[in-house]
Amino acid sequence: MKFSTKKDIEAPLEFVWAAMTDFEAWERSAMRRGADVTRTDTLRAPGAGMGWAAKFRYRGKERKAEIQLKRMEPSSILAFAGQSAAISAEADIELMEMAAKRTRLHVTMEVTPRSLGARLFLQSLRLARARVDRKFETRVAQLALDIEQRYRQRRV
Repeated sequence: MKFSTKKDIEAPLEFVWAAMTDFEAWERSAMRRGADVTRTDTLRAPGAGMGWAAKFRYRGKERKAEIQLKRMEPSSILAFAGQSAAISAEADIELMEMAAKRTRLHVTMEVTPRSLGARLFLQSLRLARARVDRKFETRVAQLALDIEQRYRQRRV
């Protein structure tokens, strides 16, 4: 199942890239939401090969996931791959400078099942496709809005 959305952010490309690649902030954000996140790589600088192991509760069950940064092209592309016992997912984040203070964020995610239960779960999501797409777009829009607000606060 594939999801895709684009949002424009009223902030320069460099600022948006810095926000998207602040991996320690993403780790803290996940921990605030109750996830247990651990780095699995030994890289000293951000780059392809970074990895995380995460444990979290979803639908009343403890879940585990492995996430890896597969590709990182400065100021333009981040590609992640993740998997759990039930699903595999790939996420691509592309940033494009539209103007001096305007950046387009394009997020694509593809989720594939790894078990029969996951296959049934994804089938139920397909039946509610419009609602799932709306939720995905809302989350990406919230991310874009958060980055815009941080940029405005920084300028003041």
